Amino acid sequence: MQSNYNSTFPPIAMWRIHCIRFIFLLMATFMGFFVWRNLLFASADVPVPQTLSRSLLAALALLSLLGVRYPIQMLPLMLFEVTWKTIWLVLIAFRAWLAGKWTPDIESLFNDCIGIVFAYFFMPWRYVWARYVLQPMEPLRQAK
Repeated sequence: MQSNYNSTFPPIAMWRIHCIRFIFLLMATFMGFFVWRNLLFASADVPVPQTLSRSLLAALALLSLLGVRYPIQMLPLMLFEVTWKTIWLVLIAFRAWLAGKWTPDIESLFNDCIGIVFAYFFMPWRYVWARYVLQPMEPLRQAK
């Protein structure tokens, strides 16, 4: 069964849309639970960089709820999640592992991030390419 979200873009199979919806649900529930618990009940002396990252992740968890309802419209949010976790896994975790600098903190974050690999299999890459790369740019000015 195919979904014709937009006739100018490649169709996206319904099973793929449901998988993306499920990933958004996992992001909203699991990440949301832990991050919001930390934000609401952590002590006031948490370092500023940590509060910044927690706030960003809390916003990501909240916006993921929109992804449950509108998985295709919220694909840019999923792309953001895939991108930052891939950058961290490759440029931080992998290099730490190669250099023998693996720490419990890195391992903990690695375990939090590695699940994003599933998104690579369910992401409608043809649609993403057509929608965000091949589609003409929106005009900079209103036509007269």
